[in-house]
Amino acid sequence: MARIWSVLPEARLVGGCVRDLLCGRALHDFDLAAPEVPDVVLRILKQAGIRAVPTGLEHGTVTAVVNRVPYEITTLRRDAQTDGRHAVVEWTSDWAEDAARRDFTINAMSLDQHDCLHDYFGGQEDLTAGRVRFVGNAGQRIEEDALRALRFFRFEARYGAGLPDHAALTAITERASLVASLSVERVASELLRILAGPDVVRIIRLMHEAGVWAQCGPVEDAGFDVLTGVGATEAGLRCGLPAGVTFLEALLRSGAPAQALLRLRALCGEWSEVLARHLKLSNAEKQHLKLLGESSPDLLPTMDDDAVRRARFVQDMTVLLERSWLLQAQCLGSVSAEWDGLRKRLADMPQPVFPLSGRDAREAGIEPGPSMGVWLRTGQAWWLEQGCRPDRDACLVYLRAKA
Repeated sequence: MARIWSVLPEARLVGGCVRDLLCGRALHDFDLAAPEVPDVVLRILKQAGIRAVPTGLEHGTVTAVVNRVPYEITTLRRDAQTDGRHAVVEWTSDWAEDAARRDFTINAMSLDQHDCLHDYFGGQEDLTAGRVRFVGNAGQRIEEDALRALRFFRFEARYGAGLPDHAALTAITERASLVASLSVERVASELLRILAGPDVVRIIRLMHEAGVWAQCGPVEDAGFDVLTGVGATEAGLRCGLPAGVTFLEALLRSGAPAQALLRLRALCGEWSEVLARHLKLSNAEKQHLKLLGESSPDLLPTMDDDAVRRARFVQDMTVLLERSWLLQAQCLGSVSAEWDGLRKRLADMPQPVFPLSGRDAREAGIEPGPSMGVWLRTGQAWWLEQGCRPDRDACLVYLRAKA
């Protein structure tokens, strides 16, 4: 920062890094704003021997790289035109004008190199009070970019305390339908971050009550009840759970990790796959959600080592561990030393590898083609039955006897 400030003395830290500095949280991104226009910022940095990358010139952003750490520097802006999804910006030298275009007061503060905090909208007071409040008119902020309706819930989960800001919730509720105008990719990005965040049950319910959840995808139309966490075809998942405890709450009480897809599966059940297709999640994410709903291989704390080895062979470790959390939530809905023990056994078990290959088949006189596949599958099925313990020689002995 000292190096950047030596050549851009008017630059300030802005947004999330200022907010998190005030909270005492670790910083992951360093965002700055400066009154100089992007071309001038590029020239100044390059003349100073600082690597400068024009990462978003149309939005006024240049990335300075110092000691391999990126620092985004954006020219002060004002919105000349917005359509609810995109903004046309103009450069300005007015810091208050730039702050006025930001979403929430806690994100509208800036900090200069002299440690002076510039807070035009009461962000520090809101941060201390645990209040997530839009800058200026809440309805106007949402109409400028409907994604802010979703962002409100993400920040409410992380920084809110007590009752949510009434003006913000009212404005979001009145404009919930605008969320449907957003690209599904933008919605997916925010939704997954909400699901991976804190206080997720309260936040999802707030989204539902504000009418925002229904705009995120076709889940509710398919019969999913966000207030109970049960889909019409999955009522059996609550078998054995205390009355009023949702499956997602049971997952959280079990101590499961904050994985977005795991929580989505618990929240929506089989309809999570419908939502994943609607939101255009990656093929890997869609497949992951599907596998989380599989009933095989069996997972129980009482499994012997042979069964643990078989499970390790037939399913990816990440899926196995996340399925174990779902099953624990279904069976108990609380922490469990026994289920923790199973996860440790799964993690500690070396990955089984079937010892035969096509080369072994050829050496055994099996011609390439369907017969080779049958030969290998037969050997693998026997090897699995034996708990993945037989070595190459033992598998060959079995197959010769079988022949």
